[in-house]
Amino acid sequence: MSIRQGEISLPDDFRNTMSHLGSWYVPQGDASGFHDVYMPADQVAQYRESGQFPDGAVIVKELRHSASGAYTTGAGVSYATEMVKQTFVMIKDSQGRFSDSGNWGEGWGWALFKVGQKKNASMNYITDCLGCHIPAKQNDYVYTEGYPTLHAK
Repeated sequence: MSIRQGEISLPDDFRNTMSHLGSWYVPQGDASGFHDVYMPADQVAQYRESGQFPDGAVIVKELRHSASGAYTTGAGVSYATEMVKQTFVMIKDSQGRFSDSGNWGEGWGWALFKVGQKKNASMNYITDCLGCHIPAKQNDYVYTEGYPTLHAK
């Protein structure tokens, strides 16, 4: 992954190189499906020590389609499919490095990657990203209650 002149790229092979923080399941609507969230292991350790995201921390959220079926555990069991809907990336920026960019602000770099695209689809984090994160403003714009890996001792 690179952050060249404020442009955010999607980290390569993040599912295999980052720690899984936790998952959300949204049953209905445009954001329906499984939201799997990842962060590098060394940054998880830093968060556990301080309770804050270290400068440069990278959070990746992959939104996948879901399906359900009957299994030995019961009927209507939901699972994530291979089909990705979109992927989000946040990069902690406590130094305000790219304040002239439309995708950097509130202490983070913000990115949205649509399926099959390698370029950030977000043009402005305020209109494209921030709306979903406003309720978590008091927690540095991140819903950490859904990430048990950050709180494990």
